[in-house]
Amino acid sequence: MDQCHTNGLISLELALEKLLSNTTTVTSTEIIPLTESAQRIIAEDLISPINVPPFDNSAMDGYGFRFADWDGKTPMPVAGKSFAGNPMEGKLPAGSCVRIMTGAPIPEGVDTVVMQEATEQTDQGIIFTENFKQGNNIRKAGEDIAQGSAVFPAGTLLSTAQLPLIASLGIANVTVQRRLKVAVFSTGDELQAVGEPLAEGQIYDTNRFAVRLMLEKLNCEVLDFGVIPDSPEKLKQTFIEANQCADLVISSGGVSVGEADYTKQILDELGEIGFWKLAIKPGKPFAFGKLSSAWFCGLPGNPVSAALTFYQLVQPLIARLGGHSQWKAPVRFKVPVTTPLKKSPGRLDFQRGILSVDEQGQLQVATTGHQGSHVFSSFSQANCFIVLERERGKIAAGEMVDVEMFNYLLKSE
Repeated sequence: MDQCHTNGLISLELALEKLLSNTTTVTSTEIIPLTESAQRIIAEDLISPINVPPFDNSAMDGYGFRFADWDGKTPMPVAGKSFAGNPMEGKLPAGSCVRIMTGAPIPEGVDTVVMQEATEQTDQGIIFTENFKQGNNIRKAGEDIAQGSAVFPAGTLLSTAQLPLIASLGIANVTVQRRLKVAVFSTGDELQAVGEPLAEGQIYDTNRFAVRLMLEKLNCEVLDFGVIPDSPEKLKQTFIEANQCADLVISSGGVSVGEADYTKQILDELGEIGFWKLAIKPGKPFAFGKLSSAWFCGLPGNPVSAALTFYQLVQPLIARLGGHSQWKAPVRFKVPVTTPLKKSPGRLDFQRGILSVDEQGQLQVATTGHQGSHVFSSFSQANCFIVLERERGKIAAGEMVDVEMFNYLLKSE
């Protein structure tokens, strides 16, 4: 049993441990063009087929020569030119130098380059006006990346930081993890699809919309099953169909304790439940389990709770299932809060906050206001979570609190 249980609730840390220790990466891979690989995860170490740079080249515009030929005073005649894409042919004659440009291949016999600002041109040749050492301003072949070396480890997410480098190696195709197939649906007679007219007592299904957006940012293949009414037969059939075609099934709503919340009952029939309730606020009624084939996450019905539990639990789960071994949990750091915060001991509390810099250049954080689990507008105002310890009570202005910045899933910009 978790020593942090409170009335059957388990801590976020234990929930993550259970979730990640019981799941493994989906093993299917595919080979795709590099031009189509943005936001994909490489499935094997990426090995460089070439040296980078591929040849010794000049780091400066200047003059190259053989260090042993230089006596410190005699001008060196210019024997030729070496430009990028148009190198000097042949070996450098003894006692002479070569005009060389940045990125140009180093001619045979040259072992030192002096930048042109440290030279003077005379009728007899080039004089060097500053001290230098043998080997100056020469980039060696393979100095950046050696042929046969691992450039990126398996599990790396490919983005703007990686793709141009891979292109520079001449690699046209990469082996990546296949995209995760994630089935999503919402439950509840009160829900209506966005864009449809509302009947009396209905609300729009914003949870499934928000989950889809985050799944697409995580580059998952989304299988949308829509809104499922509060019918145990229809809900069970949806679980069966989703299990057959998805790696992960995510539902929203139906995981509480109401009379029409059938999810737990159906999961007991079709699979097994790993855990059910969390000691966090918002987001207590979160479910994790396994169907016969797919994994399952049941998000709470309240919009803020659904978004928070997706962010804190489903996001790292998808990283694990998708093979993203370089994924890092958000970093927390302490700053003073400028506004008082309401808090009751018992659950780890994630409040929406606005991190800013004061007139002295110091970080500070303020609440977005009302923290109800139905107030989704707070996410559009916030740029961080204010994370309040489980047993902490109310917080006065000026106290230090933990802050966790939103990553790209929740950033408004």
